[in-house]
Amino acid sequence: MSWFLAFAGFAVLIILHEFGHFVVAKAVGMRVERFGLFFPPFIVKKRIGETEYGVGAIPLGGFVKITGMNPEEELPPDIAPRAYYHQSVWKRIVVITAGPFMNLVIAFLILFGLAFGANQLTSRVADTAPGSPAARVLEPGDRIISVDGVRGDQADLARQISKHRCPGDPRPGCLARTPAVVQVERDGQVRTIRVRPRYDPDQGRTLIGFTFATRPLNPSLGEAADTSVDLMWAVTSGTVQAIARIFDPEQREQISGVVGSYEITRQAIEFDTRRALAVLAVISLSLAIVNLFPFLPLDGGHIFWSVVEKVRGRAVPFRIMEQSGYLGFMLVIFLFVIGLSNDIGRLTGGGFDTR
Repeated sequence: MSWFLAFAGFAVLIILHEFGHFVVAKAVGMRVERFGLFFPPFIVKKRIGETEYGVGAIPLGGFVKITGMNPEEELPPDIAPRAYYHQSVWKRIVVITAGPFMNLVIAFLILFGLAFGANQLTSRVADTAPGSPAARVLEPGDRIISVDGVRGDQADLARQISKHRCPGDPRPGCLARTPAVVQVERDGQVRTIRVRPRYDPDQGRTLIGFTFATRPLNPSLGEAADTSVDLMWAVTSGTVQAIARIFDPEQREQISGVVGSYEITRQAIEFDTRRALAVLAVISLSLAIVNLFPFLPLDGGHIFWSVVEKVRGRAVPFRIMEQSGYLGFMLVIFLFVIGLSNDIGRLTGGGFDTR
């Protein structure tokens, strides 16, 4: 069942993205020739009015074909006025922006809904794992102030702990070479504790073995909106940084492709419904971000060249756009290959961490 639900969730994101382009193109008077979920060859197709609707056999995306996307295309006189490049610049920008905008709206609404009934992590210890390094030095209720002098949220503290690594190649259960210096508040007093993290092969990093306590969030409508926007900004900045530093091996390992997005969604559905929805929100937001990069054939490329046309006051030769599109095409292929290779590695190795 999780396989089907993951597929359905991923398909919905694609459908709504393309539906954004479709409905706005229709609204501004453009002629839409084809609306496709997934790529051809079509398994099922049906023409309604001037538009052909279909479901393709290659589940890697979707598309809306608008008449006249090539400005040099010769069109019959009765069709030409409704062609894409015969429309004003603002109409073209609105139509192209509508797809990523739909993904942004989906991400916001999911995260907004999840804010209600959610729990917020605190800096206090909930419990320690039996036999773990933390079990000997931490107690429930302790407030973690810093690790090695580093303060921050739970992710920052966990990242600092994992910097303490085993000597040589990590082995299951090996202890880090150096201890983490953990500053905690207990019964109103600040204490400094030294503890050597232990390598956990399931997590792929060293841990000291405790969980943070949570408290109910119970937000107002405004607070829920703020939480949703904050999370979206965190994902946006993280995605942009990962792609900007794509030649950094550690950043490159964070990139995931269609297979990875699908598998993460499937595993999250098995684990927890809320987690599955959160993963879909992140994927939807990531689709919007990547699509807005200013390279053809991405949506951002169409927006970029429309803005250039508006600024220069005349159309940009299609030859120039086409040549620049090679860069965008290579970027898309590069991201796809990296994402797919990472996904294969995760599928054949330690798996995807959805927790």
